[in-house]
Amino acid sequence: MGIFDTIRAVLGTNAETGATREADPEDLFGMSTAYMTMEADLGYDHCGEAALCFSGVDSTRFDDAVETVEAILEAGEIETGTGFHRHEDDHGYRWFVLEDDDPEDLVTSVHFAADQFIEEGFGSRLLAAVFGFERGDTAAYWIYSFRRGAYYPFSPKGTSDRNQQVEFKLQSVLDGELGLEDDESYWYPLWPDAPGNHPWE
Repeated sequence: MGIFDTIRAVLGTNAETGATREADPEDLFGMSTAYMTMEADLGYDHCGEAALCFSGVDSTRFDDAVETVEAILEAGEIETGTGFHRHEDDHGYRWFVLEDDDPEDLVTSVHFAADQFIEEGFGSRLLAAVFGFERGDTAAYWIYSFRRGAYYPFSPKGTSDRNQQVEFKLQSVLDGELGLEDDESYWYPLWPDAPGNHPWE
């Protein structure tokens, strides 16, 4: 995944100075209704996946926290059928990738994982929650920045260009339904490593 180095200033471990408010995992539940708006008003289907991105730390206690989150997701897989896997990208960021045909289950699983990190004392390691959508050949994502406590849209075109027309359309339709990042300079891209891939691949 080709994340620009500058994204570390917003999503990474040096983002505290750019934070506007404390992130709240409850914000993630806003995506439950946003899924319906994306489909009904904009013609986007959810892609069946969502992901939670976090940065690691060399700590046994942190490793234990990650294992606890994994155990929670395993229990959820049994209960709701929401599959998941762990992934580490080329920049050293870690991901829990969730798979489910039911968007409500995706939102719930991402929330449980994020909330557990916070309960374990590692909320500061949370970077972003990413929810994917598709309409034909157009991919669009809602990214929740834990460092900014807000959502912003991202629509990649290939691996180095973005469809700003799509992004501004998403902003205009979902404004008021999601807590959006109003400073567009913080709409940092999470580039996929190949055209057609998701940011977490």
